[in-house]
Amino acid sequence: MTLPIDHPPVATPKVGVLLVNLGTPDAPTTSAVKRYLKQFLSDRRVVEIPPLLWQPILRGIILNTRPQKSAKAYAKVWTEKGSPLAFFTAGQAEALQARMEGIADVRYAMRYGNPSVADQLAAMKAAGCNRIFIAPLYPQYSGATTGTVLDEAYATLTAMRWHPAIRTLPAYHDDARYIGALKSSIEASLAKLDFVPDALVISFHGMPERTLHLGDPYHCHCQKTARLLSEAMGRALIVSFQSRFGRAKWLEPATDNTLMKLAREGTKKVAIFAPGFSVDCLETLEELAMQGHEQFEEAGGTHYAYLPCLNDSDVGMDMLEQIIAQELAGWI
Repeated sequence: MTLPIDHPPVATPKVGVLLVNLGTPDAPTTSAVKRYLKQFLSDRRVVEIPPLLWQPILRGIILNTRPQKSAKAYAKVWTEKGSPLAFFTAGQAEALQARMEGIADVRYAMRYGNPSVADQLAAMKAAGCNRIFIAPLYPQYSGATTGTVLDEAYATLTAMRWHPAIRTLPAYHDDARYIGALKSSIEASLAKLDFVPDALVISFHGMPERTLHLGDPYHCHCQKTARLLSEAMGRALIVSFQSRFGRAKWLEPATDNTLMKLAREGTKKVAIFAPGFSVDCLETLEELAMQGHEQFEEAGGTHYAYLPCLNDSDVGMDMLEQIIAQELAGWI
């Protein structure tokens, strides 16, 4: 059918897939980290303290002290390509686009930082995506991760007169394809080591313990992932939680304490993996690979290895493609 001469341009309808990760500063500088932390730590899903109490602390103390320290940590892992989290997430989007060429328009966004969820949803809508699948890249659900991504997406949709149809990626912490991808990745990394670990530690990002009591399923999802992965690998895994912040009680055991305890009790060789992170980032490359190594050796350990995340590896992309294709049934 031919449109009237004065009709505005109409983009060809298509399916869009938006991969969303946490975010990263634009540069490893104090000013860039300060902008990033201000957005991140102002999210009420992340810090559940009333703003009247929290904002004076954030603006008066934290944003005047933490950015400089964090910038130094980012500088340790920054590459010519930029932030590892950014280029690995971009790599995932590019790899998925190649696999879904002609099927879906695949893009990526960051909950905090650039490209933003709002900008990418608007661009996808303008490009003709009348059906958009939003995929937060968090296998285990938490309000502070998946929840806030969807909050941001829904807030963006609220401002649109003509909404695209929306689907979202459920938690996939117990999906057999995810467990299988972790198993393959870990075993391939272990085979490359020049030592055999006495223990294998898996470290999840920490959350305040109160989130568990308030009904957040994150802790249960982490434990189920660990149990299924242990069964699949046929070996014991030591579960821990990293990245504590502030004075509140966090999920335990803490990763740093776990590593030091193992070394002090005679475990000399350890490998560590972070199954809750879809790509490597500051928390894996600096906190686990660098700080964890130092903590373990200072406590008496002799051999330590950090095993990389799935990133944009073939096994990781096979898993993402299969899970996303399943969720797009009826659209493609």
